[in-house]
Amino acid sequence: MELMFNIADLASDEEKFSDSKKDVLKFLKIIGVDSRFISYTPQKIYINNLRFSKFSRTREATFNKQYPEIEVVRNSLFQKICSKSSKHLALEIKPNSKILMPKDNFIIEVLMEPYTRKYGVELVYDGDYDLAINPLVLDDEVNNIFSGIFAGEGINFRDTTNEIYPLINVPLDWINSFLEMDGRNTIKNESTDELAISFSRFLDGVAPQYKENVVSASEFIAEKLETEK
Repeated sequence: MELMFNIADLASDEEKFSDSKKDVLKFLKIIGVDSRFISYTPQKIYINNLRFSKFSRTREATFNKQYPEIEVVRNSLFQKICSKSSKHLALEIKPNSKILMPKDNFIIEVLMEPYTRKYGVELVYDGDYDLAINPLVLDDEVNNIFSGIFAGEGINFRDTTNEIYPLINVPLDWINSFLEMDGRNTIKNESTDELAISFSRFLDGVAPQYKENVVSASEFIAEKLETEK
């Protein structure tokens, strides 16, 4: 194993690596890191999955020797967010598709960045696209469901046509805890239905894991109704 890193050091001496994204990712590949499981930003590299990325402490030391100004973030909460998100995205994203991104949404940016390598997707901010990102988080989806029920309208089903939901299974408190740890602005609930919000808070106290079950039940009912049409 150490031999590999000695070779990497020799390569870094012989070959000049710039601070460009292309060269940073190239260097990661040389030292044995799988960049499909990290998120690149110019200032930080976020590890999405420690095991699959193979970003060991030894590799981190080799990387920091070449790029001392780029921080490697080993945030376990961020890795949990990525795990939750990937379960949805893996089912929805098609290889080489164009995905419309929301503007000024850091958590979406950092979650989606590795999919340019995992699936060869192109992230766009305008123009033609195959799928659009909807940044709806788990808490707001549950509140939307409760709002429809309390209003006597039944379940408000999501229109998933050409939309994907990276955060649909991710709790808001996870997202905000990570953003705070990373020194970034937090986000707020989009829902304004006070009854739904109060009921959600009540259930948080007696059944903390209920939110994902509510969403799963809603999706099951939507699929059942669709097949019966």
